[in-house]
Amino acid sequence: MNANGYQIIVCDDEPHLREMVAEYLSDRGYEIIEAANAKSMYEASEMYSPDLVILDINMPGEDGLTALRNLRNSSDVPVIMLTAASEVVDRIVGLEMGADDYLAKPVDLRELEARIKATLRRRPGVIFDQKSPKTTGSVQFGLCRLDLDSAQLFDADNNEIAITAMEFSLLRVFSENAGRVLNRDQLLEQAHDRDWEPFDRSIDLRISRLRRKIETNPTKPEIIRTVRGIGYVFG
Repeated sequence: MNANGYQIIVCDDEPHLREMVAEYLSDRGYEIIEAANAKSMYEASEMYSPDLVILDINMPGEDGLTALRNLRNSSDVPVIMLTAASEVVDRIVGLEMGADDYLAKPVDLRELEARIKATLRRRPGVIFDQKSPKTTGSVQFGLCRLDLDSAQLFDADNNEIAITAMEFSLLRVFSENAGRVLNRDQLLEQAHDRDWEPFDRSIDLRISRLRRKIETNPTKPEIIRTVRGIGYVFG
């Protein structure tokens, strides 16, 4: 994937970390906009329409989780959260609120770049190197319709339902494997997500979020069903 032209906001109150990340990514062809706090991040988002946001959780004033919630009210831009290694609860909450990925501090810059590529790869219009074309058209998920070309989800009245890049990628994987039971590893691999730690159940949180958007009764799902002990099946 060619990094040239992609705009990324790096939002962190630590100047040294922010500048280090900005310099590393700039050298690799990304256009970086630095933000020292949530307010600056909002302003930059409105001004530049970025392709991705790197957002620290622990910031003075408005913290990263609050900033993520506010950002999700108006934007589905991919967000990678930066967390302390011990903040498991914050990671789970962040994923539930619509974060696409997280990375623990201290940041490994090579891993951060890999996460950025994987997250951007799920966005519509991104060119892949040596990748076969994806399915096009639209797919029905109950009363909802997923437009595979524009990466948009619509309800029965043709109103758009906001989804994140990872949510779109998961729906696309389900559409390409209708009737086939997929376990968590298969879902994450086909959605081009990273390898998660053992016993990490974040995929379940993502499926739960999707069900609230596409199921008539999310507590009794009929569109994306759980196959006990194995995984999930669509259709």
